Amino acid sequence: MPVFDPDNKPAQLDSPIVSRIIKLGSKANTALYKVSGGRVGGTWRIGAGLSKPAPVCLLTTIGRKSGQPRTAPLIYLRRGNAFVVVASQGGAAKNPAWYLNLRDNPKVTIQVGKDKHDLVARTATDAERAQLWPDLVDTYADFDTYDAWTDRTIPVVICEPASS
Repeated sequence: MPVFDPDNKPAQLDSPIVSRIIKLGSKANTALYKVSGGRVGGTWRIGAGLSKPAPVCLLTTIGRKSGQPRTAPLIYLRRGNAFVVVASQGGAAKNPAWYLNLRDNPKVTIQVGKDKHDLVARTATDAERAQLWPDLVDTYADFDTYDAWTDRTIPVVICEPASS
């Protein structure tokens, strides 16, 4: 795991303005993704995604305070019937709201293209995280940068079908 180096972290990362920009960008990406069935917004082409576009899914959780559905576009990794997402929030000091939501209510929906999957989310164990992290970084190299920018352990979330 990279060592936290606050000197390399953009000073603005934890500002309310950046948080607001991320929220607005996520809402726009989500709307375009839903309207186009993932044709628009289905790949991430920012940062490391410029040279290697990363696949994007829509993760819907239930708001822990509002009780309303909340959707976030996230880079994902597919492992069999499971989807793996990262609660990086660009290396911000705090976990994203969607992660807090699924900790309270692990029933989630993931949409890839037009296909929707009802799943149960859980935080990967330390061993699972260590095994998945290299593949996640291969999917989107900036995850390693985000990891270096924060002193929290960035949660890796596994979303899988409910066991029968």
